[in-house]
Amino acid sequence: MRELLLLLGALIAVFVVVLVLARLKGGSGGTAVADYSKKRTLFSPAERSFLGVLDQAVGDEYRVFGKIRVADVLEPRRGMSRSARQSALNRISAKHFDFVLCSRSDLSIACAVELDDASHNEAGRRDRDAFLAAACESAALPLLRVPAERTYAIEEVRSRLLAVIGAKADTTPQGPHSERSGASAGAPWNGHRIPASKTRST
Repeated sequence: MRELLLLLGALIAVFVVVLVLARLKGGSGGTAVADYSKKRTLFSPAERSFLGVLDQAVGDEYRVFGKIRVADVLEPRRGMSRSARQSALNRISAKHFDFVLCSRSDLSIACAVELDDASHNEAGRRDRDAFLAAACESAALPLLRVPAERTYAIEEVRSRLLAVIGAKADTTPQGPHSERSGASAGAPWNGHRIPASKTRST
């Protein structure tokens, strides 16, 4: 009789444990799914417009990637203690670059580009921008900051890019403009200004 009671108690205990684990698993999984929704677009209108300009400005030499995590571009230097390394990672883990240019041939990182709208005048954004500038300087990563404007001169954007990358400027026309910029196809290179939205970027 005693053995039967012990066996029954053990079965009840196992049943309770399984029930609790099932509820925990079901609750966390269900909540995670219900807590998310898909954004309509990856870029704000201002970022999307500038991306088209940037694509044409870099020509065939570089590829443009957007919304790249800083931690995918920068990493703590070797030789740091574990705590210092983790602290350095924490400071960049929630930050991203608006755009990153990579060499088309091997995808080596050439420079980062930040599109600055009115929100960058806020105190919190100024602190964030100063930190990113210092981090890029310490890593010898060129960083180009471009004020958000109504229009952009592609030649000017290209010259500024090549200046920070350290290459010689080349103003040779690069062909039709990408549809993503919102500009008409076949827009001339020299002196042409491409319109861009004033909508604030995120």
